[in-house]
Formats: sequence, structure tokens, C-alpha cells
Amino acid sequence: MADSPRPAPVSFSEFDALSTAQWQERITRDLKGKDPATLTWMTPDGFAVQPFYHREALQALGGAPASQARPTTYWRNVPTYSVPALERGHHTIQRAAAALQRGAEGAHFVLGLAEGFDIDFLHQHMPLPATYVGYTVRSGALGLLQRLAALQAAPQGFLVSDPVTRHAPDLAAQLEEVRATVQLARNWPKFKALGLDMAYYGNRGATATQQIAFALSTAAYYLSELPTADLSVAEVAAALHVHVAVGPNYFFEIAKLRALRKLWATLLHAYGLPAEAAQQLTIFASTATWSQTTLDPHTNLLRTTTEAMSAVLGGADAISVGTFDGLFHAPNEFAERLARNLPVLLREEAYLDRVQDPAAGSYYVETLTDQLAREAWNLFQQIEAAGGLPAATSFVMQELHASAQAQFRRIANGEQVVIGTNKFHNPNEKFDYNPKRLLRSRDFDSTRATYPAEVLRLATALHFERREKKKKRAALVLLGTHTNQIILESFLRTLPEQERAELHKAHPEGTLSVLFSSAEEATLMYATPEQFGRLARAISHVPIDEPNFIPPSLLTADLATLQEATHIFGLKEFTVQGYSTEAVLARLQGKK
Repeated sequence: MADSPRPAPVSFSEFDALSTAQWQERITRDLKGKDPATLTWMTPDGFAVQPFYHREALQALGGAPASQARPTTYWRNVPTYSVPALERGHHTIQRAAAALQRGAEGAHFVLGLAEGFDIDFLHQHMPLPATYVGYTVRSGALGLLQRLAALQAAPQGFLVSDPVTRHAPDLAAQLEEVRATVQLARNWPKFKALGLDMAYYGNRGATATQQIAFALSTAAYYLSELPTADLSVAEVAAALHVHVAVGPNYFFEIAKLRALRKLWATLLHAYGLPAEAAQQLTIFASTATWSQTTLDPHTNLLRTTTEAMSAVLGGADAISVGTFDGLFHAPNEFAERLARNLPVLLREEAYLDRVQDPAAGSYYVETLTDQLAREAWNLFQQIEAAGGLPAATSFVMQELHASAQAQFRRIANGEQVVIGTNKFHNPNEKFDYNPKRLLRSRDFDSTRATYPAEVLRLATALHFERREKKKKRAALVLLGTHTNQIILESFLRTLPEQERAELHKAHPEGTLSVLFSSAEEATLMYATPEQFGRLARAISHVPIDEPNFIPPSLLTADLATLQEATHIFGLKEFTVQGYSTEAVLARLQGKK
């Protein structure tokens, strides 16, 4: 309007401008003789983060980068629901439909068996043309979309099957199915049929750089292999969608999503597609299971809060907040309500949907975005030089394994803090779940960052309970690979510097760590996978040549049987000079 008042320029002329040199001088003075270089942080991604950034940081980037504007600032609140393989999903669908009346704006179903999921029942309770619904499946993707097509109404949402990331054994057949799903859904403008499972890597310990690079390599494979005379590369690109896990490293996660969008445009340009094609990319961000804990679990509420904020500020199109107790409790209304309301608070009370690309122009975040993009592109080129995915799968998994093990070690030595688990933990914590049942469960997520520390605490809690009750049985708890070194590092941190113990002998590479527990003793031991597998078969009365047997994490038997089994199958005791296993475990439990 012509009579609207003009905004006055914002000016702080009463303050003198300070140069980078002046800030550095002030930092040096405040450190009182300490070297300012000690404030530089070497990140897990392999590059340095400075203690402060100034306007010169943007000049180093060639000026302030353009804002990553999207068609809308609106983002959806989309809870995730798991549907077991032998269920049709009726109860889960009803829960999701009820959530739509209480703040949710869609639903994401992780299907154990796509063929059994009742699409008609879903459509009755959540009309699909008007409801945003995502599906993650291991197989049966085409059949699922065919049943959606039979409804004669274009759905909205996404599908994630991604056989490359999931290492499908029959990739050729799976690729043909993916091609068919993209063709079937290409006339559904609000549905993305080619989801990339970037969360697979994020929930197994991949760095931000690795997650981006692995996603780009997967996308490059589909863009190269799917197009035919009947399916253009532009149609494949338009079908692409990314599911990403967002961890608690706040600024890194914001920059990760921004760097992904930046490199997406670069990738599509290499396939001759215009910049506008990159703007079609949609990102579904879920809070990471990798960072969830079973110890002091209410801290998970704080983690998911920062993770959800990172997703929103980083530019996700939809977010899913996990429940704080999902690792050890069945779905329940209390936990689901807290998770569902968190994004509602971010929108309705924090107003985080009011700004396009709120991180734009930040000296630190823009620099971090550029660094992640450069490192990720370099790793992507290494993968492509190794043949690209899936040919370079072994290289990718080695990189993933190395980064996960590095995180395990950082948590063990306290360099990476997990509140309630390796710092400020509650030694008198009472579990409102059954640790024994949890350790027996095949659904207990053993891929998480805190698993080695958690399973040791849970196993020793069982031991002390067994000792108090004087049970005449014993248990053997599988702690995982490389865990003895992590236990050692955690134990040494409990000792004064001058009393640091030394390891009698190195924990052999490639062995499994176990805890032997009876009413009389608790002993840390190690075994090769073959030794533990044979012992588990013997205790479980499974034939030695049974190919499909997966050893459980918790084995129980009478004391004499387990003692004999550990001797026969050659399990060795893990020792620390001057300290018994009982003393080590007591210190780690806070019982010094």
C-alpha cells in the first residue's frame, strides 16, 4: 500500500564495529595465558570448528549464500507407528487416526509385512487423498502402491523401500519393482515413491558427512539405473525423497540438512536437470534412535526436543518425534502424547514456522554448512571412484563401522557426554521395566551409541538382584563386540590419575564381550563369535548345524551347567591388574 509506513533501517551506530583481530585479542586476554588454539574443536567429521566466527567467515564463502527458500515454511507433524509382520494394522491405524484429532498432521507406518497391511481399513479411518501418509517397507512396495491406486484417488505422502541401502540380496528384481512403483506414482503430484533411507546410516553411528555422502551415492545409482524409454531421469528425480535421522548435535544437524539440499542441486545438475528440480526434494526427519537411552530415560525428552528443533530450523518438510520410552515400553498414550505435542509447541508457542531458512546468514552455520558440503562431496567422489553403490557397499560399511566404534570409545572415555548414562548418572536408579525381559527381547536395539554402557548396567543390576535373592541359577549376558575395551576405559575414569590400572593383556580383536553372573560372582569374559555361538546352541538345545539360529543376548541355566559350558567352549576372563571383576563392576555402578 502506498500509505504503508516504510521500515526504518536497523542501525546500532552507537556501538563501534569490531574487527576479527580485535575479537581475537579480547579472547586471548580473557584466556589469561592459555593458548586460544585449545578452543578449536576437531569434529568427528574430521575438520576443525573455530571458537568464534565473524563477518570474514562469509567473505571466505564468496559472500553470504542465498537463502534456501522453499515453496512454504510449513512443516508437518508426522508421528511414526510400527506394524508387526503378522498384524493387519487395525489397532495402529486407529491410534494414528485419533492422533490426527490431537495435533498430528499425518502418519508414518513402518510395516513388518506390507502385504498384510489393510489399506481399505486405513482409507476408512484416514481418507488418503486428504491425509499425509508415509510407508516404510522391506518388501512388497509395488503391491502396496497397487492397492493405493485401486482407491481411484491420488494419495499424498511417501514410500521408502530403498533396496540399495537395505542391501537387498535380489537387487535386480528389487530395482525392477522400484522402477514400477515410480511409474505407477508419477501422476500423484503429492506422493514421493522413491524414498532414500538415510536414517539407516544415521541410526547406526554415521557422521553427518557420511550420511550425506551415502545418500548422494544411493540417489546417483537410482538416477543412473532407473530411467528407461518410458521413464525419464526428470521423473526419477521428482520421485526422490529422503528420510533422515536427526541427532542431538544441534548446529551440526541444522547444517546437515542445509548441506544436503545444497549438494542435491549439484547432483541433479550433473544429470542435466535444472535448479528448479532440486527444489522438489522433500525431507522427512525423525528423531534418532541412535541417541536414545534406557538409563535415566526422561533425558530422551530433552534430546528429542533439540533434535526436532534442528530438523525444523534445518528445513525438513515433515518431522517425527519418537517416544522417550519406546526402547523398553510398549506404545502408550502418555509417551505418544508428549512426542506428538512437542512439534505442536514448536509451531504454536515457539513460532518456528514463521521464517524461511532461519539459519541463513549465520557466520557459524553458513560456514558449517559449507564445510559439511565439501567433506560430503569429497567422500561421495571416493565412493563413486570405488564403483559407487552398491559396488562400494563394503567400503561404506567399513566407514560406518569405524565411525560407530569411535563414538563408542568417546562415550566410554567421557569425551562424548550422554547425560544419565556416562555422566551425572543415577547409581540408585530403579527400572520401571524388567531388565531380564528386555535383554531377552530380539527387539532391543543393540545398534545404539549407549548400548555397551547400558547393557553392562542392566546386566550388573540383574547380578546384584540375583545375589540378594540367592538364586541357584546363572546367566550369560552378551555385551557386544569390542565392549571390554570400552569397559576398561570407563573403569579407568573412576580411578585417581595416580592409581590408573593397566590391562594384563589386550582384548583380542573381533571377539565378543560377555558377563557371567550368578549369586556368587560376576565375571567379565570374552569369546570368539564361534565360541559363543556353539555355547548358545548347547544351552538352547539347538542343533550345531542349525543355520538360522541367532544367539540371544541373555542365556540362563543352572550354575553348574553354565560354569561347565564356559570352560568347555573356551571363554576367557577379562582382567584388570589389581582389581577383581566384582570391584570393576561395583565402581562402574557407582558403588565404590
